[in-house]
Amino acid sequence: MERESSRPRILSNLLAWVAGVACLFPPFYMLLQSVAGRWSFPGLLPESLEPERWASVWRQDVGLPESLAVSIAISAMVASVSSAVGFLAGRHVAYHPRRDSLMLLAYLPFAMSPVIAGVCLLFVYLRLGLSGGVAGVVAAQLIFALGFAIVFFQGFWTAERRALEDLARTLGADNAGLYLKVLLPVARPMLMLCFFQTFLLSWFQYGLTLLIGSGKVRTLPLKVYDYLGEANVAYAALGACLLVAPAVAMLWAGRWMLARRDGDVS
Repeated sequence: MERESSRPRILSNLLAWVAGVACLFPPFYMLLQSVAGRWSFPGLLPESLEPERWASVWRQDVGLPESLAVSIAISAMVASVSSAVGFLAGRHVAYHPRRDSLMLLAYLPFAMSPVIAGVCLLFVYLRLGLSGGVAGVVAAQLIFALGFAIVFFQGFWTAERRALEDLARTLGADNAGLYLKVLLPVARPMLMLCFFQTFLLSWFQYGLTLLIGSGKVRTLPLKVYDYLGEANVAYAALGACLLVAPAVAMLWAGRWMLARRDGDVS
């Protein structure tokens, strides 16, 4: 009986190891490719390593510093605006008599791909003079980020939160005091998580940025695709590592914050 019961455990451990290796292999391969020198088929490992290539990331002729700065600026703006507006708009949606209809509108941007949405919006952005600039890219990405933020905060604006608001107002809190001293401290973990998620939503955006930016707004994903088009595998891998690093850091931070929040609740 003990031998039979141990078989599922061994199988589950084996599957966990296989899944772990499958998840870790792509980033490890990208990191190895970014420092690889000569790598001839059928060799499993490169013949030489060039770690000094990472030092060239900050050279202007490489193009990565500018693309990295543009991506950080756009993603930070999108995340900040969508988190703040989504927090406030989510409250009105959650307490509105026609909540289901408003939630349907929040989900609506995700009914089509960003590329199709960009094609549909391109004429409007051209007429408004927003095409080909950072402002137009931010405005286009906010359509999806705001919808995500409103849906995200529906789990925060509950009946318990409404009772907390009523209690604070009963004790004499005005609107400013209600948000600054009651709601915002309680919502801080949710706001940070929403910021992380919407930052990554903007960070990896390619099609919408390419269409609305008209190829002039060179974010990091666009630069990585440029390197791939040039068959410059080493710098494409290097750019991909830079692209993945914030995602890994923010996902880890989000997981830590969720664990901390659950611990506080329990």
